[in-house]
Amino acid sequence: MIKVTPFPQGIDTPITSSAIFMVATLAPGDDAIETARAWCADIAGLVRAVGKRVPDGNLSCICGFSFNAWDSLFGTHRPAALHTFREFGPPERRAVATPGDILMHIRADRMDLCFELATQLLEPLGDAVTVVEEVHGFRNFDMRSIIGFVDGTENPEGKRAAEATIVGDEDPAFAGGSYVIVQKYLHDMTAWNRLTVEQQELVIGRKKLSDIELGDDVKPTNSHSALTVIEKDGKEVKVLRHNMPFGRPGSGEFGTYFIGYARSPEPLEQMLENMFVGRPAGNYDRLLDFSKAVSGALFFVPSTDFIDALGD
Repeated sequence: MIKVTPFPQGIDTPITSSAIFMVATLAPGDDAIETARAWCADIAGLVRAVGKRVPDGNLSCICGFSFNAWDSLFGTHRPAALHTFREFGPPERRAVATPGDILMHIRADRMDLCFELATQLLEPLGDAVTVVEEVHGFRNFDMRSIIGFVDGTENPEGKRAAEATIVGDEDPAFAGGSYVIVQKYLHDMTAWNRLTVEQQELVIGRKKLSDIELGDDVKPTNSHSALTVIEKDGKEVKVLRHNMPFGRPGSGEFGTYFIGYARSPEPLEQMLENMFVGRPAGNYDRLLDFSKAVSGALFFVPSTDFIDALGD
């Protein structure tokens, strides 16, 4: 017999010019649950309808669901590694957990497409959900974050991206799915810009202009790049980051919306532990002296086959 692999959502597609990240909570009651469940089956149709207006706009939407929402929406049989978001770090430097049942990661090469799809996705949900976080991201020059360094340099590509992000035989009932962690970071740009370029490079562990990684004899062990490399059994474990800058200059808000996909939450959580607790403990990510995590949530992104089956 031919083995049919469930088709994943478009996790490993290239980063677009624009994105909207929305996290929503479910209202209590059976009516809200039924509305949300029916809405799941309509997502693909809404993406096609809006995307058809600009065929080369690369519109997509990835939807994920939290541990708390899973039982209500889909029953008690859940993905093997799905759990509530785990907090890391001391009170003054903490990866905080915040509410969230449904994640919508909307991407396109035009913000108007993202905006229209967000509007159309929310309309049928009505008061069944409350949006608790909405961030409009943009691609900043040559893939640079607000702090001026290239973001996502070590992202896997092609087959390796799929291997790093898509659940396989380790959890066959949920093959084709993926885990995703989101965090909203706010940056103290005034303090960051007081540093010289050379000091900034030691915080990040890379050259600012060329994006070349500093040598081990120069790069501090508490640099961002040193602590976000995850190894298991002597091999580097990759995750896929689709981070986006965002901000409101008039309000003094400058940030990065972190969104990381992996076939297990383990490497993402190890990365957060390294950053916020330290490796070893106390040797925390120096970037956190200038950046603060103000939200955090873990979701499972089921396959398109799983989503489509909800309409049957």
